[in-house]
Amino acid sequence: MNAVSSVSRPATLPSPSLAQPTAQALDVALLQFNPTVGDLAGNAHAIVALARQAYAEGARLVVTPEMALCGYPPEDLLLRPAFLQACDEAVAQIARELADLPDLSLVLGHPQRLGHAGERTRSWSVPRLLNAASVLQGGAVQASYAKRELPNYQVFDERRYFIGGREAGLGPVVVDVQGWRVGLLVCEDAWFDEPAQAAAALGAQALVVLNASPFHAGKSAERELRMGERARGLGLPLLYAHLVGGQDEVVFDGASFAVDGAGRVMARAPSFEPDVLKVRLQASGAHGVQVAGPMAAPLSPEAEIWQALVVGVRDYLGKNGFPGAIIGLSGGIDSALVLAIAVDALGADKVRTVMMPSPYTADISWIDARDMAERLGVRHDEIAIAPEFEAFKTSLAPLFVGRAEDTTEENIQARIRGTLLMALSNKTGAIVLTTGNKSEMATGYCTLYGDMAGGFAVIKDLAKTLVYRLSRWRNQQAVAAGEVEPIPERIITRPPSAELRPDQTDQDSLPEYDVLDAILERYMELDQSIEEIVAAGFPRADVDKVTRLIKLNEYKRRQAPIGVRITHRSFGRDWRYPITSRFRA
Repeated sequence: MNAVSSVSRPATLPSPSLAQPTAQALDVALLQFNPTVGDLAGNAHAIVALARQAYAEGARLVVTPEMALCGYPPEDLLLRPAFLQACDEAVAQIARELADLPDLSLVLGHPQRLGHAGERTRSWSVPRLLNAASVLQGGAVQASYAKRELPNYQVFDERRYFIGGREAGLGPVVVDVQGWRVGLLVCEDAWFDEPAQAAAALGAQALVVLNASPFHAGKSAERELRMGERARGLGLPLLYAHLVGGQDEVVFDGASFAVDGAGRVMARAPSFEPDVLKVRLQASGAHGVQVAGPMAAPLSPEAEIWQALVVGVRDYLGKNGFPGAIIGLSGGIDSALVLAIAVDALGADKVRTVMMPSPYTADISWIDARDMAERLGVRHDEIAIAPEFEAFKTSLAPLFVGRAEDTTEENIQARIRGTLLMALSNKTGAIVLTTGNKSEMATGYCTLYGDMAGGFAVIKDLAKTLVYRLSRWRNQQAVAAGEVEPIPERIITRPPSAELRPDQTDQDSLPEYDVLDAILERYMELDQSIEEIVAAGFPRADVDKVTRLIKLNEYKRRQAPIGVRITHRSFGRDWRYPITSRFRA
């Protein structure tokens, strides 16, 4: 495949004056696909198989999500010439494998080099790469569209890698499929007026949008609203093919959909699971187009978040080859929620728990941890850490003469536990799932190399109040299904405590969680200033304390494992603050 000619030649188009739907219906298949980043052979094989299946069931236009060939986001793989060459070869291979279906048009999302292959040889050179949607038909690339609007906010870094179609001098692309003129867009393009208007000006009768839009709570409803507005503004149906699955800390929720020219959702795929959404376009009246397909029900807010967490855990372990998960089960709410998520994601046979009581662990913590492990059917072990704790104190005693016990001794307990869990991980190959929540990560109520030790932080983007809400929701789902509640009620109702000193509770050190989480949301997620938060009615002492702790503990978060992103501003790719900084406002 010649990359230059395939992206630069315009598609052959009929006159815009003929922009009236054909009498023939067009069956479209939206491949809601879960690729693995970098697995070009595996992804290509799956795309070919799905395209053939869709063709056999009547589809003549098959649309993959954005970057389906290589997975999204491929990050700095895009800086490697060998990776780009392999992508080019995989595109050509897919085209050849579908050449025996000459009336099939496959719209494939992939990276595409602009210009000669050798032009980009250094990572700091000007990007010469396109985020492309190519039409494969008859064994070759017939046309390619380059994404015009490149997002560079939140988790996105597309201007690090790509040049936009507009900057590259490439125009809109409308292709003929079975007598229908179909305009191509890629993800962010559909959120802006110009790309869709340009396709409509070339006579598009329908729009297809390739997407890789990372999940955060409420995003699916927002997408449908905005795409409905886009379709209604042009009077054109819009078909939205979306990625599904987990990739490191981001999760893609699927829920591909189609809206008609009035902006109404007429078809929707299930959320958080692979699917092929079949959509039929049929001319209706002088200029209208009927849009029809199956309609999956939308999820509740709690179900969306739960499924995001489950998919994030399942794909992180599955795609990276971990045989199972290990959780330090304390008898508290956070580790209980992580255990319930892990079992839903992996199955009880791939999860084991370890209770590591210290001299300060309450009896009810032992009892509740055992109870939950039994309810979920996981292997549960207990290792008392009192001998190790005393040995550490004895070793350090000559160095600590004259100094009272403080958080040092508390942290030693947490680090003993971290060491034991990591030893089990090393011996078995299973990954340690950490149990810290967003409220703790924000304020530093966690111990480096202790409870932060592990490979994946499942609930690091869940505020403590949401931890409680999801725990109650999961129990309610179990009751509705006639099952035993996975989380014992006492774990949910007892005051939270790290149990690292006598009679300790979280509120000895932190404001009440409803106050803390509200301040955290305003400061971290909404970027409000300290004065704005105080003016909203929050006590200045609490605001000063929480925001000070957020700043002081940046160094801890930089060393924390990644975890599932479920808000629009998570600690990770969304949050890039300097560790050394004196700005306070």
